[in-house]
Formats: sequence, C-alpha cells, structure tokens
Amino acid sequence: MVIYMDNAATSYPKPQEVLSAMNYFFQEVGGNPGRSGHRLSLKSGEIVYDTRDVLARLFHIEDPLQIVFTLNATMAINIALSGLLKPGDHVITSTMEHNSMARPLRYLEEKGVELTRIDCPAPTFQLDLEQLEKSIRKNTRLIAVVHGSNVVGTVFPLEEIGKIARKHGICFMVDAAQTAGAYPVDVQKAGIHLLAFTGHKGLFGPQGTGGLYVDPGLRLESIYRGGTGSKSEEDRQPDFMPDTLESGTPNAMGLAGLGAGGNYILREGLPTIRKKEIELTNQVVQGLSSIPGVFIVGEEKAENRMPLVSFVMKGLTPSTVGEFLDERYDIMTRVGLHCSPWAHQSMGTFPEGTVRVSLSYLNTPSQVDTLLQAVRELSREEVKL
Repeated sequence: MVIYMDNAATSYPKPQEVLSAMNYFFQEVGGNPGRSGHRLSLKSGEIVYDTRDVLARLFHIEDPLQIVFTLNATMAINIALSGLLKPGDHVITSTMEHNSMARPLRYLEEKGVELTRIDCPAPTFQLDLEQLEKSIRKNTRLIAVVHGSNVVGTVFPLEEIGKIARKHGICFMVDAAQTAGAYPVDVQKAGIHLLAFTGHKGLFGPQGTGGLYVDPGLRLESIYRGGTGSKSEEDRQPDFMPDTLESGTPNAMGLAGLGAGGNYILREGLPTIRKKEIELTNQVVQGLSSIPGVFIVGEEKAENRMPLVSFVMKGLTPSTVGEFLDERYDIMTRVGLHCSPWAHQSMGTFPEGTVRVSLSYLNTPSQVDTLLQAVRELSREEVKL
C-alpha cells in the first residue's frame, strides 16, 4: 500500500465526506450557480455560498462575499498583485517565497514595480522583522509574504508583521497555500488585507479550487472580465464583490468538495489537527536526526512549523533518495527545488534541492516508522542503488 507523504504538494487521501459531497453534486445537482432560476441552479449557488461561509469561519472573515474563488493560490496571488500594484510602487517580500509569489513579482518588477527581499537567516529561516521594517520606503505599497514555507515549514509571525504594516499604513498580503486549514489564520487579528489560499492542500478540497480574501476597504482592478450571472443587461464588469473579480463559470463541483473539507476541519477542530501533526513532525525529526549521514535543513521547532521536513543524505542526490523510497517502500515524497529557488538559495541547497517529507492529519505514526526504517536502510553502506 502506498504511503503518501507529499501533502505540501496536494493532500491525499481526502476525507470521505469530500468525495461524497462531490459525488452528490455530480449526480444530484449539476446546475450552473447563479446563471439560471431553476432549482438545480439555485441549489448549486447555495452550495457555492455555503463554501464561502465555511471558509469565512475558518479565516475569521466577517463577510463571506469578500472571498473570490480561483483555481488555486497562484491565480489568487496574481489577481491580488496585478490588481493592486502600479509602476513606482514598492513591495517587500521574503527570500522564502514560492514561485507563485516570486515570478509575478519579478514580472511586475520589469514593469516598474520596485522589489525588496528580506533575508530569512539559518537555522530557523525566520523572517527578519527588524530588516523588514527598516526596508519600508515612502512608496511602499505592500508587504507580501508566505505564511508557512513549503520547503522547511517555518511559519512567519503574521500578527507581528501585520502590526508593522498597520503602523506604516501599508497593505499586507499573505500566501496561505501551506497553512490554510492546517494552521490558525485570523485575518482580523493579523490585519491581513489580502489572503491567498488553495483548496487542495490543508483544506482537503480537490485540485482546481482556491481563493482570495480582499479587505472590504481595498479595491483591486480586475485582471480578467466576463460573465458573472449578475447585471447581465450591462456590458461593463460589476463593481461589487465577489463578482467584480470572479468571472466565468466556477468549479462548483470542486467547491462542493472544498466546503466539505472545511466542514471536516471545523468538526475535527484545528487544535486537534495541529496536535497530531506536531507529534508526527517531531517523530520524523527525532528519527532522522539519529540516522548517520542524514542532515535536516532548518531547526525551527515543530510547534512553529508546518508538518514537513526537508533533508539531504551524504553522498546521495535527493532524486536518488526519492527514487529509493518510492520503488523499495512505496513512500511518496518530493525531491528537488519545490518551485522555490529563492528558498533553496537561502538554505544553501541550490541547485539540487532536498528530499521533502510532508505530512497531514491523515498520516499515522506507523507510516512514519516505515519511512525511518527505509532511510536507515538507505544509510547503510551495503545498500546498492
């Protein structure tokens, strides 16, 4: 049986209710939300709204209509950055960003947006808050950072960053691709103006789902326009949320699954989920630390990191390790740069990258034991690859 430990890419397996919700939509609903007045269209619209409501509860968002649905966090980040920033604006980000943030920022830099990257020094790779505040300029428009690193798992202190942003009157944007559903996110406490998230990781939804929260006091310019099901008599984009930023038929069946994933998290309780993931992470860290030739990248404690561990093995490439784990033990991990070259450059693991073990609430201690057994076997000299 496959042991899946690549949850930072996509969570798997999903809770049964996620599959049931999508199956129900496919077999019993199927209508286009907000595009017709018949009962199946209305039911579809109700399901989509219920998913907004569940996410609003998870992220402490007052108005669910301030959530714009997207295909993933990457799309949400692009909508936010391109809809907010203009040539001459200054953005502050970190050196631990995923390419979903790095690439659109580099593109906007070419168009005249100024960019500053804040170091995240070893061994914890935490954001240097003092350097961040010193980097603020008169034209600084936005602080845009990842919440939880997809490479080493380090979680940035959102409330402290939010205080700096409020102090200087700057917009604050967070990439919560790794933390949404798996770590507390409170847009009110942290003063977050823009929150990008994906549905297919910690929220246990399917691929092709995600979203962007936009603070009610912030207006973004839409980067695409079209049918919304509202004000169909007009050939201009509606000016109200979420329609102004949400054109085209949504992935309603996927959103049904995402809503079910959110309800699963609310029922299980985020503290319960966090507790188990911390225990599993500590088990991985302690076990790998005892194996000769294994070096764990990053020393942040499990209580302040996502349930993922990156490591390298002496004399072996990450791809060799990943292939061994897959072929000999049916263990699925991810190797390489994890779409985060900035992070690996900061960590000193560029260009080969690392082996990343990323866990979820649905992994078990016995699966971790199997992983550790496999790495111990690989570390022995008699293993022939």
